[in-house]
Amino acid sequence: MKIVIGEGSCGIAAGAGKLYNALEKLNDGGFSLGITGCIGMCFLEPIADIYDDGDRLVKRLVRLTPEDAPRIALAVKNGDMDSLSDLEITADDASFLEKQTRIALRHCGVIDPEDIDSYISDDGYKALEKVLREYTPEQVIEEIKISGLAGRGGAGFPTWFKWDAARNAEGDEKFLICNADEGDPGAFMDRAVIESDPHSLIEGMLIAAYAIGAHKAFVYVRAEYPLAILRLKNAIKDAEARNIVGKNILGSGFDLELRIKAGAGAFVCGEETALIESLEGSRGMPRLKPPFPAQKGYINKPSNINNVETFANVAWIILNGGAAFSAMGTETSKGTKVFALTGKIRRGGLVEIPMGRTLRDVIFDIGGGIRDDKKFKAVQMGGPSGGCIPGELLDTVIDYKALTATGAIMGSGGMVVMDENTCMVNMAKFFLDFTTKESCGKCVPCRIGTKRMYELLDRITKGEGEPEDIDKLEELCSGVKDGALCGLGQTAPNPVLTTIRYFRDEYEAHINEKRCPANECAALRRYRIEAELCRGCTLCARECPVQAISGDVRQAHEIDADKCIKCGMCVKSCKFGAVFCE
Repeated sequence: MKIVIGEGSCGIAAGAGKLYNALEKLNDGGFSLGITGCIGMCFLEPIADIYDDGDRLVKRLVRLTPEDAPRIALAVKNGDMDSLSDLEITADDASFLEKQTRIALRHCGVIDPEDIDSYISDDGYKALEKVLREYTPEQVIEEIKISGLAGRGGAGFPTWFKWDAARNAEGDEKFLICNADEGDPGAFMDRAVIESDPHSLIEGMLIAAYAIGAHKAFVYVRAEYPLAILRLKNAIKDAEARNIVGKNILGSGFDLELRIKAGAGAFVCGEETALIESLEGSRGMPRLKPPFPAQKGYINKPSNINNVETFANVAWIILNGGAAFSAMGTETSKGTKVFALTGKIRRGGLVEIPMGRTLRDVIFDIGGGIRDDKKFKAVQMGGPSGGCIPGELLDTVIDYKALTATGAIMGSGGMVVMDENTCMVNMAKFFLDFTTKESCGKCVPCRIGTKRMYELLDRITKGEGEPEDIDKLEELCSGVKDGALCGLGQTAPNPVLTTIRYFRDEYEAHINEKRCPANECAALRRYRIEAELCRGCTLCARECPVQAISGDVRQAHEIDADKCIKCGMCVKSCKFGAVFCE
């Protein structure tokens, strides 16, 4: 039998490496031990899958610790799987995967990302062989056109159109670039694919390079993804050794040199022309368009850029046909989409579903609803470039057109869930703080406009807002959207505009009543001690760092509002529930 440990970044962070080491020490030949990547059930890590000799999954064990290793090793050696029933995944949690349709994530958590034979044994590189043997470049592009595959990096632009433009561009040298500069807070789809299935990215890029006529390709990945870079580097090396990457690939006469560029982690480099600038060794700042990269991209040569998830779909489309992919989804949004489900959610992780499902399906059916039975308030779609969608729009269909109508965007697939305790003004401030810091500063609307928006939001959350501030914010948003040079600035106002649109009452409460309805903004909190509940134990007074609480022993205490710094230590220290935050 074989024990396979999930060693994506989420699994390792939860202790999968320690679990693997503990099992390795106990292994006297009674079982084999292997690794896989992230299967997407981040809320259950560390995970161990037990396979029989026929590679059939026998048990999936979850939330493991190194202390569980002796039990697991003994049970596997003795064939006593029933003794591990308390560690086994529940049927409810197992439904997280069962309700998904996996294409881009089809190998994640299944194959060994560090073994090329593991990928090859699951139809790996068959699509490449088929293309090199049977397809002209034009036929490849036509198959992608039939599939309806659109760029999964956020814009949703037709993939075939970009490939066709690059193929038909004049020039004797062309370049293919993978944008793996995943910078959205709460997004980890691309990282998971590279860590768990690097060869699907390589195969997709090989097919794309053949289609557009490129012989040099780059994967631009942020340096904060060391495990992804390591596994991709090893995968490229293994592919070169098998004549899958390099000269005369598989005897076809087609050549491709594939390199990795580790970026410094600038969010603006998610914009394709800023990425190209960085790739060339310059500061990552966007260029004016046109000309577009298909005409003048890397070193002013025709170039094509797609993101990781887009490439991860390509081999499946070639093997199964474009029509099979386009049969899933909606009229305007074909295929499946991967989402990183995070925030106040019971079951967080990676979700891949056909376009056309609703937000409710993802958050409540697959994600299990809100943690601690709190009330759902909103979901932030598309990261800092997206917007907040409220509870009354939970039945919104997931496709590019429907999400844009709400004021949000599909984006790369970040889905941050918020509950009743989330302040929407503070949430808008959080994203504006991010985009302000990440602005490259090249254009005035983004450099100055985002800063002024952040300052207004900061003032409102401190209780210093004025009634005209909402109008000022909307005016600033309009100016930044219309005047910014690139997508970072053009979409930065989205969190502000959607929170004002759907949660204007919260802005008004902060400004007019100097009150945060969610009780999240520290400056607007008010602490009081209920005299009838206070036992006069003095613990809160002793814990208060600024001596703002006074009272005699066994007598009701009081808080001096002028001295109180709103740290909340009084609430945490009170054993009788006498201190309230309002």
